[in-house]
Amino acid sequence: MHLTLLTVVVTLLACVFAVVGLHSYAVGKAQRDDLVERLAATGRGPMISGRRRRFPGVDRRLRGTRLGRTIERKIAVTGLDLTPGEYAVYTVASLLVVYFAVETVFTSFFGLIAVLVGLWCANAFLNWQRTKRTQAFIGQLPELTRILANATQAGLALRTAISMAAEELDDPAGEELRMVADQLSVGHSLDDAMNELSERLPSRELTVLVTTLILSNRAGGTIVSSLRNLTDTLEERKETRREVTTLLSQVKVTAVAVPVLGLGFLLIINSMRSGALDAMTGSTVGKIVVVIAAVLYGLGFFMINRLTRIRI
Repeated sequence: MHLTLLTVVVTLLACVFAVVGLHSYAVGKAQRDDLVERLAATGRGPMISGRRRRFPGVDRRLRGTRLGRTIERKIAVTGLDLTPGEYAVYTVASLLVVYFAVETVFTSFFGLIAVLVGLWCANAFLNWQRTKRTQAFIGQLPELTRILANATQAGLALRTAISMAAEELDDPAGEELRMVADQLSVGHSLDDAMNELSERLPSRELTVLVTTLILSNRAGGTIVSSLRNLTDTLEERKETRREVTTLLSQVKVTAVAVPVLGLGFLLIINSMRSGALDAMTGSTVGKIVVVIAAVLYGLGFFMINRLTRIRI
C-alpha cells in the first residue's frame, strides 16, 4: 500500500516538473525569437535569417586560431551566410569526397594532387565570391550616385542620403550602406565609415565615389554636380565593362578547357591500357613527371586568366 502511494506521488511530481519545464522552455524560446526579430529589424542581429548554426564547437575552436580569423575575415566580405566552422567542415568533407572519387577513377597519387587543387579551389571560391559581390556593387553604383545626388539636391544631409539609399537599394549595396549608416549612427566619422567600405569592396569606381564624398564633406562645394558627372561616367564604364566581358568570354572558357583536356587524356590512356596510371605513378620518375605536368596545366590556366584580366 505504501509502495503504491509512493509511486503515485512520484509520478505526479514528475508530471508537474515536466509541465513546469515545458512551460519554461516555451517562454524562453518565445523571448529568444522576439529578441532575434527585434535585432534583425534593426540590422544588428547576429542571425538575421534566424538559421541555427551548425558545428558550434568546431567554430568556437577555429575562431581562436589565426587560420580561423583569416577565414572569418574572408567570409565577412563575401556576403555568405556561413561561419568559419561550417566552412571548414564543408571544405574537409568535400576534399574527402574528391580524394576517394579521384582515387577510384585514377590512383591514390592523383587523389593527393586533387586534394591540393581542392584546397586552392576552396580559397579561390571565397575570392570569387568577393569579386562577384564587388562587381554586383559596382553595377549598382550609378543608381547609388543618382539617389545621393537627388537627396543632397533636395537639401538632405549626406548621412541622411546614405540611409535613404540603404533603404531603397537592393543587396549588396543596400546591406553595405546599412553597415555604413549604422557606423555613422554610433559616432564613426564619414571618412572612417566610407574608407572601411572601400576596403571591403575594393574597386576603382568605389574609390572615386568615396573620395568625392569625403572631399565634398570636408570642403563643401558642388557635391550635386560632382555626383551627376560621376553618374554619367559610371554608366559609361558599366557599358564598357559589359562589352569587354562579352569579348573575353571565349578566352575564359579556353582557360577552363585546358586542365579539363588534361584529365580527359588521362582517362583515355587508362582506358586504352588498364593499369597504365598505376604503372606511371609507381615510380619516382613517373610521379615527378605527373607533378610537372600538373604544374604546367595550372600555369597555363593562370597565364590565360592573367592575360585576359583587363583593368578598365
